[in-house]
Amino acid sequence: MTAPSALPGPHAFNLDLGGRTALVTGAASGIGRACALRLAAAGAKVRAVDRDAEGLETLAERTHGLAGAVEPHVLDLTDLDAAEQAAAGTDVLVNNAGLQLVRPLEEFPPDVFHTVLTVMLEAPFRLIRGALPHMYGQGWGRIVNVSSVHGLRASAFKSAYVAAKHGLEGLSKTAALEGAPHGVTSNCVNPAYVRTALVEKQLADQARTHGIPRERVLTEIMLRDSAVKRLIEPEEVAEAVAYLCGPQAAFMTGTSLALDGGWTAH
Repeated sequence: MTAPSALPGPHAFNLDLGGRTALVTGAASGIGRACALRLAAAGAKVRAVDRDAEGLETLAERTHGLAGAVEPHVLDLTDLDAAEQAAAGTDVLVNNAGLQLVRPLEEFPPDVFHTVLTVMLEAPFRLIRGALPHMYGQGWGRIVNVSSVHGLRASAFKSAYVAAKHGLEGLSKTAALEGAPHGVTSNCVNPAYVRTALVEKQLADQARTHGIPRERVLTEIMLRDSAVKRLIEPEEVAEAVAYLCGPQAAFMTGTSLALDGGWTAH
């Protein structure tokens, strides 16, 4: 695998979210953690939502010196009523939490399929539903849905994940159409494979499903369709999320921002 190129500085552009409240799901690690730190650096008070209490504590320890603050909020998103309540009063909502299982359709456990769609599609709906009254009331809001290249393209053996991400794309566009008269934007960011624990777990799952050694999964499966032969870093995704929250993106709504190394250029 080609080594990652040098990333931009921690604040590639100025963003002022002082006085704003942001909620980030799946904030204990990976993309969610990077988003929580980026928005806190911009001055937001961040509600960091995750079921991983220990991971949230580690996140909170990294916020010293940031302009904003991070408030850990332990929550299992399968508790949909609690998810909706947690979003009340939110100015910026980042729907990021996700899970993955790689199995052929005929072997895919129905209970896991249900859980994936609950966490990755129904919970975002409930979070948006909980956030909109406040956003509409003040005439401003930003919804950023961390989708995936799999929200734009399908892959075999990922029925639940692909279905959830395709559904999230439609939900995001509907929120954009309804929110526009109220000053609320809704967009997706669509990364390819990101250097996260979720992807690390997929290496073993893919190796077993495809019957190839783990070391071949990255080059032959994950990066096969990408022109840029590396994993994307969580901080790169967080920078795109931050961009969509700034005034320069006020006219961007209902769209999907691909961070896929050229995957969808095929």
